[in-house]
Amino acid sequence: VQLVESGGGSVQAGGSLRLSCVASELTDRSLCMGWFRQAPGKELEGVATFRIGSGATNNASSVKGRFTISRDNAKNTLYLQMNNLQPEDTAMYYCAAGFLLGVASLNPSRYNTWGQGTQVTVS
Repeated sequence: VQLVESGGGSVQAGGSLRLSCVASELTDRSLCMGWFRQAPGKELEGVATFRIGSGATNNASSVKGRFTISRDNAKNTLYLQMNNLQPEDTAMYYCAAGFLLGVASLNPSRYNTWGQGTQVTVS
C-alpha cells in the first residue's frame, strides 16, 4: 500500500479542515488505516483509525465529537473531517496503514506504511 495525504492548512480556532489520504489499494479486509499526528516536542499519537473490512472506527478521546474518519471505496481514499479545531490540534498529520487483528489500534507502532504527512496549524 502506498499513501499520499493532502488537505492540511492553517485555520482559526473553531474552523474546519478535511484531510485526504489516497491509497494504492483498500481491498484487504485485515487492513487497518488511520490518522496520526505529531506536535512539536511531543510523541506521535493516534487520532482515529478505521478497519477496512468491517468499517469499525476507533477515535482518541481528545477528538471525539469533533473529528470523523471515513472512506470512499470508489476513490480508494481515507478522510479525516476535523471540526471545531483548536490550537492544541496543531501538528503534522500522517496517514498510516497496517495489517492488524481485532480493534484498529491507535498505537502508531502497529502500523508499517506511512504517508509523507500534511501540516495542520490552528491559531
